[in-house]
Amino acid sequence: MTSLTDRKNAAISRGVGMTTQIYADRAENAEIWDKQGNRYIDFAAGIAVVNTGHRHPKVIAAVKAQLDRFTHTCHQVVPYENYVHLAERLNTLAPGKFAKKTIFVTTGAEAVENAVKIARAATGRQAIIAFGGGFHGRTFMGMALTGKVVPYKVGFGSMPADVFHAPFPIELHGVSVEQSLAALKKLFAADVDPARVAAIILEPVQGEGGFYPAPTAFMKALREICDEHGMLLIADEVQTGFARTGKLFAMEHHDVAPDLTTMAKSLAGGFPLAAVTGRAEIMDAPGPGGLGGTYGGNPIGIAAAHAVLDVIEEEQLCERANQLGNRLKQRLAAIREKAPEIVDIRGPGFMNAVEFNDTKTNLPSAEFANKVRLIALEKGLILLTCGVHGNVIRFLAPITIQDEVFAEALDILEASILEARG
Repeated sequence: MTSLTDRKNAAISRGVGMTTQIYADRAENAEIWDKQGNRYIDFAAGIAVVNTGHRHPKVIAAVKAQLDRFTHTCHQVVPYENYVHLAERLNTLAPGKFAKKTIFVTTGAEAVENAVKIARAATGRQAIIAFGGGFHGRTFMGMALTGKVVPYKVGFGSMPADVFHAPFPIELHGVSVEQSLAALKKLFAADVDPARVAAIILEPVQGEGGFYPAPTAFMKALREICDEHGMLLIADEVQTGFARTGKLFAMEHHDVAPDLTTMAKSLAGGFPLAAVTGRAEIMDAPGPGGLGGTYGGNPIGIAAAHAVLDVIEEEQLCERANQLGNRLKQRLAAIREKAPEIVDIRGPGFMNAVEFNDTKTNLPSAEFANKVRLIALEKGLILLTCGVHGNVIRFLAPITIQDEVFAEALDILEASILEARG
C-alpha cells in the first residue's frame, strides 16, 4: 500500500516543506493524534496559531453558530455586523491612545502587504526599512522585507525595489542597540534619503529569526526617528499577538504605539483571518476599493475571532502565558547546568526560545538543535527550530495547555536535550 508520505511526494510541490511526517487525525487543546493513533504534545500550535488550543469549545461553538447563518457574502458586496463589531474591538484593544480603524484580510503576509500599501498611500513615499532576521511573509513584498535568504528568497528572482535592511539589535550576537541605530543613520546617509521612507517595519519579538525581543530602548528610538522624519512605524504582531508574550500585543511591553499593527495567526484560533489596525487618518488614505479581498474578513473567521478575544479575557491567558513561560525558563535554566550547549534562554510571556552552540567551537549549532527536535519527536513532543543559523528551538504551546500535559512535555524536553548530548 502506498504510504501517505509517498502520496504527498507525488502530489504536492516539494516547495511546501514539512517539519514532521505526522499526519494529523484529530487534536484537542495541546495534543494531536495521528492516523496511526500515536499521541503527541504540540509545542508548535500550528506556528502560534492556536494560542487558545486546538478546538477550544467556545471557538467551535461560535463557528457552528455562524455556519447555521451564512458562510460567505464578501463584506465588500453584502456586509455583516460581526465584521464591524470585531473592528470596533480591535480598534479599542490595539496599542495607541488615538482613533483607529481596521481592515480584515486572510493571511499574515496579506496584512503586511496591505500595511505597506496604506503607509505608501498615507505618506506619498515609497521606501520601506526592515531588519535582518525579520520574517514578514512569502509574497513578493513579504520576501523583500524578510531578512533571511534561505529558504525564502532562493530561486525567486528580483525582489521589489525600495526595501532596505538594517541589523537587528541582538547583544548575544554582538549587535547592540547603539550599533543598530548607527547602522540606520548610515543607511540614511549612504542608501536612502529618510524623506523617501514611508515606514519602518519590525516584529516586537523576531519570530522565524530566532525569538529575539526588541529592546525597549530600541523601540523608543525607532518611534523618535519615525516622528522626526515623518515615517510610520509598523509593528508586525502576526506571531507575537493575542496573549503570546503575556500582553495582548507585544508592543504593550514597550509603552510605544505603532502607527499600524498587522495581526493574523492566533486572531481566529485556527481559522484564516488577518487584520491591519492603525491610526484612523492613515487607514483612510487609500481610496474606496483600494483595500479588501474576496475572502477578507470571512464570517467564519470573524466569529472565531470574537470567541478568541472572549476566551483570552475570561481565562486570563495573558497571566497564564507569563506563568507558563516562567516555569519553562526555570526548567531550561536547571537543564543548562547539565547542558553547556545552551547559550541563551529568552522570551517574554510564553514566547520562549533556547539557543544552542557547539561546545568546541562556540559557534551556533543547528545540528544540535535539530537533534533535540528529532529525539523529542520520537518521544511524542513536537518542537520547532528557527533562527538565521537554525540553532534555536522555539516554544509555542497553546496557552491553554493543561498543567499535567505541560509537566510531561518539560520532562520530555529535558530528556531529549540530555540524550542529544550523548
